[in-house]
Amino acid sequence: MERWLPRAVAIVGGMVFVVFGVWAMADPRSFFEVLARFEPYNQHFLQDIGAFQVGLGAVLLLAVAMTAADALAAALLGTGLGAALHVLSHVIGVDLGGAPATDIPVFTGLAVLLLAGGGLRWRASRARPG
Repeated sequence: MERWLPRAVAIVGGMVFVVFGVWAMADPRSFFEVLARFEPYNQHFLQDIGAFQVGLGAVLLLAVAMTAADALAAALLGTGLGAALHVLSHVIGVDLGGAPATDIPVFTGLAVLLLAGGGLRWRASRARPG
């Protein structure tokens, strides 16, 4: 049980985060009306929350799936995915406020760094024997 239960919890938790995160990103109005009735409605905020939920779920699922890699690779790739979706949230909501001229490039740079670092770490961990 000490071996399979934490993996099962990570899979279930990861799937829940991803499903709710995708829902919040794809249909923030429905997510608000059905689940997150915290006034006032804010499309951009809900899409940001969805992006980060997907990232959290991705970290859990990658940690289970990447048995040949390591925790740092899973963390970098999962948070990189969340960061990339955060960029998407800002692109979708470009007319909703913020400072798109600086936000989008800065957030894109962070996402690229996280994903590149995670990819390099994963590739290096797969190349190690054993």
